[in-house]
Amino acid sequence: MAVDRFPLRENSGPWEAHKVPILLLGLGESLPPVDRSTFPSLVRRSPQNMLNRVVCTVLALASWAVASPLLDARQAGISDSVYDDLVRYTQYSSAAYQLLCLRPLGNTLVDQFSTLGTEGFIARDDDREEIVVSFRGSLSPVDALTDIQIIRTTLNTPGVANVGDASVHIGFLNAYNLVARDVLAVVQNQTARHPKYKLVVTGHSLGGALAAIGAISLQAAHPTVPIKLYTFGQPRTGNAAFAALVEQRIGVNNIFRAVHTFDGVPTILFQALGYKHFGTEYWNFQEPACADNTKKCSGPEDPKCSDSIPSTGINLAHLSYFGQLMALNPLLCV
Repeated sequence: MAVDRFPLRENSGPWEAHKVPILLLGLGESLPPVDRSTFPSLVRRSPQNMLNRVVCTVLALASWAVASPLLDARQAGISDSVYDDLVRYTQYSSAAYQLLCLRPLGNTLVDQFSTLGTEGFIARDDDREEIVVSFRGSLSPVDALTDIQIIRTTLNTPGVANVGDASVHIGFLNAYNLVARDVLAVVQNQTARHPKYKLVVTGHSLGGALAAIGAISLQAAHPTVPIKLYTFGQPRTGNAAFAALVEQRIGVNNIFRAVHTFDGVPTILFQALGYKHFGTEYWNFQEPACADNTKKCSGPEDPKCSDSIPSTGINLAHLSYFGQLMALNPLLCV
């Protein structure tokens, strides 16, 4: 049975962001009132993001002028709209680390879940007409124990059938299954009330692995609802059969598996151990983070993308994605 550390629900009345303290990693500082009407645009167009765009434009023009072989070889650049979505769901993934997230990116908090270390939230964006499920990454000793359970087991999660030979990291599977039925029930309620809304599942690090398993679980429960999966610094989660299953059921064009430069977590579970990524990888291959410095890779394990760099495990690149320091911005929750 779920342990409800966060008794906050949609339309919670007195639990307004300006009336309660925002807690960040044990700090009990009360934040001043924030004008929510301007918040989403501020998040998407922060001064740092704008500066990155200017720098990237200058570098792109310079590289064009000298015909840089490096950029030509990487066929760099994605559209601004794809890049903006990567930034947006990075922020949702970062917000999941907060102890309280009353207004994820200024939107409606539907539910915040926590069961034996598996944490996250379900939010609803009425402007974009989407329901977002965000899983928190590693933060506690319990998460570390989850991460090191690298033995694979047959994929067995609520609602998912006909998995063939698909097997997954036993720690990741057990962590998702702790909250699976609660997440499915809340999303079922939301899709019934908002039948035209899309589903987005996201997470960083461990949260990305949980999001991958959660996405196929939610797709099985809602086969007619459009669904997208965004992960950031996600470790390999299962074998080749699992990777193929995710691609088949979610669709490679609906998967955005982002990797920041030399982040070692996505490659730390080696292919020699029977693990394999699914597509589609989006590699932010150099700084600063911007559309021109992000490549859409080919296939699940593109040798010209992040798999070309030997893994160094958890490193500095793992701690930030698309200009967002993961876990450290409480303003994502107001």
